[in-house]
Amino acid sequence: MPPRPDDPRVPGPDDGAPLVLARGLTKRFGDFVAVDGIDLEIARGESYGLLGPNGAGKTSTMRMIACMSPVSGGVLRVLGLDPATDGARIRGRIGVVPQEDTLDLELTVLDNLMIYGRYFDMPRKVIRQRAEQLLEFAQLTERAHDKVDPLSGGMKRRLTIARALVSDPELLILDEPTTGLDPQARHLLWDRLYRLKQQGVTLVITTHYMDEAEQLCDRLAVMDGGRLAAEGSPRQLIERYSTREVLELRFGTAGADPADVVGGLDGLVQRVEALPDRLLLYTEDGEAVLAEVHRRGRTPESALVRRSTLEDVFLHLTGRSLVD
Repeated sequence: MPPRPDDPRVPGPDDGAPLVLARGLTKRFGDFVAVDGIDLEIARGESYGLLGPNGAGKTSTMRMIACMSPVSGGVLRVLGLDPATDGARIRGRIGVVPQEDTLDLELTVLDNLMIYGRYFDMPRKVIRQRAEQLLEFAQLTERAHDKVDPLSGGMKRRLTIARALVSDPELLILDEPTTGLDPQARHLLWDRLYRLKQQGVTLVITTHYMDEAEQLCDRLAVMDGGRLAAEGSPRQLIERYSTREVLELRFGTAGADPADVVGGLDGLVQRVEALPDRLLLYTEDGEAVLAEVHRRGRTPESALVRRSTLEDVFLHLTGRSLVD
């Protein structure tokens, strides 16, 4: 169906403008600064991630973009509008998936969608059509008339996303969308989000799972202590802040002195990180470094050569793991 001439999504003079624009964005809670003067731009149709551990400022940033929390300082524009004066208009054009599911457990799956659609003053017939489409999208059609309470965690999460899509939003904000889900449910949810992106929905995703960020995000910002430590595509960040490969060595409960293990590996190892349970050797050729470690008479309890990930980027930028 072609858009109406008055549809706000019809391309106009500012069609190339960012869907979300922040300059010096700040959020304070008393003396505590949760978000400390960040700059970011999110383009229409982009999947943008905020990556970092709990307490990094991801959720506070998301809540300001979603017009759920007032800005303490700086400039924020969402859909070209100011949340301070146009919050209601913005909320009518976005969908939000919070960390915790807020479904009505005593209602059926279908009724959760139908009632939510009424908040947007949508005609009942339109809501019903939209709900049936979303149930199919979320693979919940066969559970439409079941109550929500007995559903699995993955089903509830898919229903929460479907509910956020009832109003056909231009921007979908997801706060830790797969926390607590098993691997199968996580991958199914990733597939649903990827399909949304293909349909042109702009996604803003907060997560502390580096594999999720790599799978879903065109670009992302690494947050730590309320600030942006780095920004770029997953591949750009890995190429900029890490090496092609990482050699992980474990030496048992007695551990190993990093200086003893890597001594003489100049030219092969670019960086060493000593974690409580293992050593990480950053290099362009993990197998060559492992062979040299063995040649020096060091026999690790286990060894793994893998490609660098976003967790390695975060460790380099902040000195700690994403899961700390």
